[in-house]
Amino acid sequence: MTVLTTENFDSVISENKKVIVDFWASWCAPCKMLMPIMEKLAEDYADKAVFCKVNIDEQGELAQRFGVMSIPTVIAFVDGQPAAKSVGVKNAKALAADLNLE
Repeated sequence: MTVLTTENFDSVISENKKVIVDFWASWCAPCKMLMPIMEKLAEDYADKAVFCKVNIDEQGELAQRFGVMSIPTVIAFVDGQPAAKSVGVKNAKALAADLNLE
């Protein structure tokens, strides 16, 4: 998964049709639980979307910009705009449905 920062976020989002962004933090237990699920989705849907992550401790400006109040939060961007959002840990099937990957 691509690591996004304030420096590369806008270019990655605008250069790809669909981007899935996981907002997380290293100290967050639910984020750690979600990580293997995100990795599986990234593998299963590699042809449909680019999968990325944002460490909110290092990139607080991005978390604030997209109203991330709880983590993990996963946002699907389509054509550069937020299109779907999922908060909390969910299984791969539920998360894929929430993010319109199906």
